[in-house]
Amino acid sequence: MKSFTGKVFTESPSPFMRWLSPVILSAESGELAFEYQIRSEWLNPAGGLHGGITAAIIDDVIGATMFSLNEPYFYTTINNAIDYFSSAKADEIIIATTRIIKKGKQFINAECEIWNSDRSRLIAKGSSNLFKTEIKKAE
Repeated sequence: MKSFTGKVFTESPSPFMRWLSPVILSAESGELAFEYQIRSEWLNPAGGLHGGITAAIIDDVIGATMFSLNEPYFYTTINNAIDYFSSAKADEIIIATTRIIKKGKQFINAECEIWNSDRSRLIAKGSSNLFKTEIKKAE
């Protein structure tokens, strides 16, 4: 992922992430920062960022954070808790940052915050628990 810093992450194994077209701002083990430009198809009827898209971004970028750990197994989300604080409009840039809170042998707790472009306004914050599967990644 580090090789894509400053670029759209076109090599994601997630078709959904490729559709979202995030730009990687930073990638470290257990911590990522992605930038998204809000598109019109992401809006709710009131013209703000749809809560479902916000939740999907949080889930997808936390999933990408699991890949940053370079472990041989997949992790699957078992729950998401999301708080919404502010809205965002079409063409606005948002920043999603993640970090691992606790990593155990089977479970990982991670969080994601979504901010406006200058990080002065928190749009949403989510946390997830993920479970290590027996499914191995392709080598």
